[in-house]
Amino acid sequence: MIRVGIVGAGGYTGLELIKMLLVHPGFKLTYLATTAGDTLIESLHPSLADVLTFEVEKADAARVAQSCELVFLALPHQASMGFARELMGYGTKIVDLSADYRLELETYEKHYCPHEDPEHLTDAVYGLIEYYREEIRQASLVAGPGCYPTATLLGILPFIPYIDTSAPLFVDAKSGVSGAGKKLSETTHFVTINENIFAYNALKHRHQPEIAEKIAKIHGARMNVNFVPHLIPATRGELISVYATLKEDIDPLAVLKAHYAKDPFIRIRENPVDIKSVAGTHFCDIFAAKNGNALFVNSAIDNLLRGASSQALAAANLMCGYDEGMGIPTIAYVP
Repeated sequence: MIRVGIVGAGGYTGLELIKMLLVHPGFKLTYLATTAGDTLIESLHPSLADVLTFEVEKADAARVAQSCELVFLALPHQASMGFARELMGYGTKIVDLSADYRLELETYEKHYCPHEDPEHLTDAVYGLIEYYREEIRQASLVAGPGCYPTATLLGILPFIPYIDTSAPLFVDAKSGVSGAGKKLSETTHFVTINENIFAYNALKHRHQPEIAEKIAKIHGARMNVNFVPHLIPATRGELISVYATLKEDIDPLAVLKAHYAKDPFIRIRENPVDIKSVAGTHFCDIFAAKNGNALFVNSAIDNLLRGASSQALAAANLMCGYDEGMGIPTIAYVP
């Protein structure tokens, strides 16, 4: 059994990691921490009462290194990089769920803040499993992709060779409220989101440059990505609709089926996808269709799992020599 811990155990992604690690056959949960500490996990997450009693410590890198062979950092951006930098000195393997190691330095500092650990940026492997699987196996630091980029990239990347990359790429994205995290804000207040839907950070969301950067890295194509996220009155789940211009005639479903033939957690659908069918799972469901040279790509994930915690666990499995799918959830929350 490999000893693992979670720093940032009080949030939604921390809870999802705990639930999966408790039944994982190859990992033993040996450390839980938050920035404050001094509590029990069942106090932070009452749903764990009579399931897990575990002390939550104040996060300390030396204690992590002493207690764990691998740690998940479920911290906000900027909070994660200083902690990761210290842990790298101890040789502890890290899966970081924040944005701190996802991007090139210039892109990160333009859209987030000054980076405190630029020397380790080149050590980080982007954790989009289907495209960086072999690199993740050798990695000591994996940077978990954002939830929106995960669903968007998994949908559109197979089509980049067939589309006009000089034409704008439009991404219409919709997410459940859990994507905003636990902290309450005016937009996540019940009276705001109930029976409502609205766009936010239209054409200036931080995930827009992440999507563009990864398309360029994987396919060498620099695209004008136009990203518009929406908040929907659902707890979890993410639905992405991508619109592009084809430069040649293709069968979109045939392209998807051939591209993901060996990827067990990508499901190609014959009809437009929905969030309920993936909620509670690691699956990404994808559908695509065309009208002349207009391409429509439709993908759905669970934002807390495939968009964060289960993707982090799949990366940890690979980093530790386990099968990618070990302990990964596949049963949807239906109905």
